[in-house]
Amino acid sequence: MKLLNKQTRNSNRKGTTILEVAFMLLWLFPIGIATVEFGHVFMTIHTINAAARNAARAGIGDGATTADVDAVAKTILGKAINADAANLKVLIKDGSQFDDPTFDASTLSDYESLPDADLATIPSHTLFIVRVQVPYSEVGIMGSWWLQDVNLYGQAVMRKE
Repeated sequence: MKLLNKQTRNSNRKGTTILEVAFMLLWLFPIGIATVEFGHVFMTIHTINAAARNAARAGIGDGATTADVDAVAKTILGKAINADAANLKVLIKDGSQFDDPTFDASTLSDYESLPDADLATIPSHTLFIVRVQVPYSEVGIMGSWWLQDVNLYGQAVMRKE
């Protein structure tokens, strides 16, 4: 008799269980999607940093040109994201003003305002900056509806040999 009463009591909870699962999925599904999105963003940032670092290494040697550095950066980026994106920027800038002790780096608001570096003619031991910048809207899985106008960037600073 007790066994019969136990089965009757459990059958009354079937609808409650489905409702509890539905409420939990309302929270767990967005958290899972956000985890995948943030993981993709961090992978993309790591790729952008690697592209800037390897492109700068390609530019330190004799005979390296600015076009070579740009090609190395886009080749590495092409393995993870669309490297032909219209908003992708590979900036190769002269960083020699950072060697001047009177230069206040905190006043620099935009790296695009720095002078371009021609790596074929730049003197030895000159500092140059490779900065790779991609808008989040170009690489985000879910789009940019929650992170509008955010740029992902990586940069490397090296000296010409």
